[in-house]
Amino acid sequence: MMENSSVLPSNASESLWPTDSPPSAIHQAFWITSLIIFCLAFILGITGNGLVIWVAGFRMARTVTTVLFLNLASADFTFTAFLPFIIVNSALQPHWPFGWLLCKLISSMAVFNMFGSVFLLTLISLDRCVSVLWPVWARNHRTPCRAALGAAGAWTFALAFSVPTFIFRNTDTEDGITFCYFDFDPWNETGDDEEYYDALSESRHWSLVLSRLILGFVIPFLIISVCYGLITVRLWSRMKTIKSSRPFKILTAVVAAFFLCWLPHHVVGIIEASTYLHAHLAEVLPYLSPLSSSLAFVNSCLNPLLYVFICRDFREGLFRSLPAALERALSEESAPTVTTDNSSTLVPPATDGETQGL
Repeated sequence: MMENSSVLPSNASESLWPTDSPPSAIHQAFWITSLIIFCLAFILGITGNGLVIWVAGFRMARTVTTVLFLNLASADFTFTAFLPFIIVNSALQPHWPFGWLLCKLISSMAVFNMFGSVFLLTLISLDRCVSVLWPVWARNHRTPCRAALGAAGAWTFALAFSVPTFIFRNTDTEDGITFCYFDFDPWNETGDDEEYYDALSESRHWSLVLSRLILGFVIPFLIISVCYGLITVRLWSRMKTIKSSRPFKILTAVVAAFFLCWLPHHVVGIIEASTYLHAHLAEVLPYLSPLSSSLAFVNSCLNPLLYVFICRDFREGLFRSLPAALERALSEESAPTVTTDNSSTLVPPATDGETQGL
């Protein structure tokens, strides 16, 4: 039994493009829409996150904020960088043209960077919550070194999530079509016992789906929601005095984007795992899976806008760096131009001033 012939980081069924009957017009519409979203996500994700990496890594001083944003942008940049492989795979469904090794590597690396992004978003939310609620403590204890250690912890958890994908991914060729799918019995523990194989596959599939759902969505979503809820409560009285609702709109957008982009991905995973007992559910996967996977990539495009532009110092660093870079590129004079590599005055995010700059 093949599970998931697509390299997409969702738990899509191998029937993304049915071969037993011509695809319906609705199915083709969903499929084409997902391909368009993939292409847009690749362009916007590479551009937006590349710009963040440039500003955070080369144009600003090293602070807790820049360390966290640099790691987040790196995760999102790498995540969207795998999109050309996924676009080709989606266009050729169900054929996987890149071989056994890339089936394992690209699938596991996509999961690695996908969950790296999720855990880094959670870490940034915790950091901003601490900065607003306990500014004095944060000013004395938040350091770039500790931020780097926190980011390393997020990457470690993401690596743990990617290991099962590397182990269980496999390829198989039938009638000239190569499938990249989940083989939940890579060591042939079940032999020729199909009933045992189905039971083992179902058990491991549910374990994978539920662990991703709980640890990769439910817990991060609760943490992000609670953190920004506390920030909203803290800022409420101040917002009454400055008559501005912009911070609340941004914080609401952060939580809503995370929820709307990631919930479909995990819902599709639950539906596919349920097909062991309810086979008819597989009929909806060709419609839901491509769109749920594309939404996961959209979140990586939104992160530069929703998180980087929350920080006033990033906005200032970006808007100072771009004119300086354009000036250097367009200048015909040999005299050196004034740069702003270290000119942005970075107020530690622990201060109330940064929060007011939301």
